[in-house]
Amino acid sequence: MINLEKITAAFGSRTLLDSAECTFTRGTLNALVGRNGAGKSSLLRILAAIDSPKSGEVVVGGKPLHTIAAEERAKIISFVSTQRVRVANLRCCDVVATGRAPYTNWIGSIGKEDTEIINQSLAAVGMESFADRAIDTLSDGEFQRVMIARALAQQTPVILLDEPTAFLDIPTRFEICRLLADLAHNQGKTIIFSTHDIDAALAVCDAVAIMEKCSISVHPTAEAAEILKVLFSL
Repeated sequence: MINLEKITAAFGSRTLLDSAECTFTRGTLNALVGRNGAGKSSLLRILAAIDSPKSGEVVVGGKPLHTIAAEERAKIISFVSTQRVRVANLRCCDVVATGRAPYTNWIGSIGKEDTEIINQSLAAVGMESFADRAIDTLSDGEFQRVMIARALAQQTPVILLDEPTAFLDIPTRFEICRLLADLAHNQGKTIIFSTHDIDAALAVCDAVAIMEKCSISVHPTAEAAEILKVLFSL
């Protein structure tokens, strides 16, 4: 479970959140939506402890996030950014293996258990046959699946994703959202992703977090649909 407690955040001189509070529950897929510039990416970076709020507290599993050491945080929260980094000749299994970094020794050696987890993570996203494929040969949808597999290999109870369906065609967007929902439900993870694809969010997610006027509120999808109709004239 993740709690936001009176979070205030800003981008430059512009306030994004003002004493915002909400809760994301375990075993749920949550879409984070809002107008352009509402602060969706900024909030995810705060939840991932990449950035800090101006005030307030993020509480994960009953612990204030800022009190958790970086090494321990890496075993609690994984973050998939929008950045598409593709390195020639780097295999999919090598990318997924980076998710094991919090658990490997100081020279980063991958053991038998790590290899099994990497293979299981690729299988969970339907990419086991791509393990030895070069990452720069994948389609956008395949690449996104590999990045989700990397987050799974990190074995964190919380997964954050910034616009994971960007650059994807409509069928693949829904496919990725359904995959995330299955992972949340079957593995008991709290998954939060930002998106502009409101249709996919309402069709697949358990809850939708709406950022509007420096606040955030989390609603079951049916309730969120009615609110979004008013806000965005859907």
